[in-house]
Amino acid sequence: MESQNKEVDALVQKITGLHAAISKLPSLSPCPDVNALFTDLVTACVPPSPVDVTKLGPEAQQMREGLIRLCSEAEGKLEAHYSDMLAAFDNPLDHLGMFPYYSNYINLSKLEYELLARYVPGGIAPARVAFIGSGPLPFSSFVLAARHLPDTMFDNYDLCGAANERASKLFRADKDVGARMSFHTADVADLTGELGAYDVVFLAALVGMAAEEKAKVIAHLGAHMADGAALVVRSAHGARGFLYPIVDPEDIGRGGFEVLALCHPDDDVVNSVIIARKSNDDVHADGLQNGRGQHARRTVPVVIPPCRFGEMVAEVTHKREEFAKAEVAF
Repeated sequence: MESQNKEVDALVQKITGLHAAISKLPSLSPCPDVNALFTDLVTACVPPSPVDVTKLGPEAQQMREGLIRLCSEAEGKLEAHYSDMLAAFDNPLDHLGMFPYYSNYINLSKLEYELLARYVPGGIAPARVAFIGSGPLPFSSFVLAARHLPDTMFDNYDLCGAANERASKLFRADKDVGARMSFHTADVADLTGELGAYDVVFLAALVGMAAEEKAKVIAHLGAHMADGAALVVRSAHGARGFLYPIVDPEDIGRGGFEVLALCHPDDDVVNSVIIARKSNDDVHADGLQNGRGQHARRTVPVVIPPCRFGEMVAEVTHKREEFAKAEVAF
């Protein structure tokens, strides 16, 4: 226990130092200094760690919340930069591998699809999917559409009109996937009747960055999604909680869903994945009247993929080298 405490203290100290350095940057747009600091941050956060970031003291919690917002801003600028680069090609979809973390999206989308296929009763063959928080590089929707869901229509929602404009340009030359992609500028809080049309809704990790915000978004989805529809929520675990918000499965249950599975990858896929299903309104209400929601009625399988820690370390090193080679682009 003492050795674990020392490990956690050392990690928090390192992350605090990186947060301070990132906070002093004049801009979070891609450049060698920004790339180096965020690569160091990811390298520190992705290995398995005994830290439970939800139990850190107030000062560390405040630092973590600020760091997640900085990560969100930097991620948005990085994606916008690469989206503009890709849009310069005649067929941008042929060059997606230029983005240093594209393979992560391939692996994450494959994991999400396999979890849906395994744990959603009756399997998964959605006619329509919504992705909330798709951003200027909608890799997840593309990978799912191109590799796993060839007959599915995708509606991508983002608050930022510029992000949607960038994203739509990437599909202009593709007559298959491009024909199944649409982009909408909207706040999820303003979506009501539309949500009832989707068989699956994906909630991006950075939609609702504080726990209260995330719970509110999930409750809104629970109020308007169709009974039986699936919800895929991206979360984080361990030290990865310094990079992305951690979603409490209890909040998903209280939002009107039955949690079906929880997966904590330990490789280059940084996000945890929670699979849930919209509960029947009558059943959910009955559960609440009895002092418990649907989430309390069954044991949620915690899915642990095979360990690829060694491969993950090599992958992070490879990303650092890719960024170094790409500096000329900045």
